[in-house]
Amino acid sequence: MRLLDEGGLRALTLRSVAQQVGVAPASLYSRVESVDDLFDLALDTALADDPVMSESIRNADLPALMHAFFAHLTTHRWAGQVIGMRAPRGPAYLALSERMCVLLEQAGTPDPLGTAYRLSNLVIGASLTAPMASDEKRVAIDPDQAPTYARLHATHHISPREILSDGLMALLS
Repeated sequence: MRLLDEGGLRALTLRSVAQQVGVAPASLYSRVESVDDLFDLALDTALADDPVMSESIRNADLPALMHAFFAHLTTHRWAGQVIGMRAPRGPAYLALSERMCVLLEQAGTPDPLGTAYRLSNLVIGASLTAPMASDEKRVAIDPDQAPTYARLHATHHISPREILSDGLMALLS
């Protein structure tokens, strides 16, 4: 997790992990099939070690759970990228998925699993684009090329959390 938090996806290699834990790379190769196993372990460990996520999975309502997940993914920016590469199936992610489905079933949602996927995709996408929100206003839009977009862009306030909240309300309504 530390390698990923500090250096992103490219920082995680079997060799770099072996160095971090103080073993010979061959020792790690005998226990880990590939770097994908390390991604899976890091992804689930980060979620399990997040006290806000753990509490939210146990007790939060659905909007609060999704906001906690957003905060988790913006803290561990690599996590959304890893989820985009492979479906997380570790115990912590299964607990998150289970809680989402239970809450959606309790709310009478006709398709709890499909809605859980839609909510997750909204949160993952919002977390991946949140870091660039401050840059969005700095980029000039050519009004000759996109007049409506340029006009709206000039006056629109961009808040990743507000966008997430609006999206959650729309999906849950």
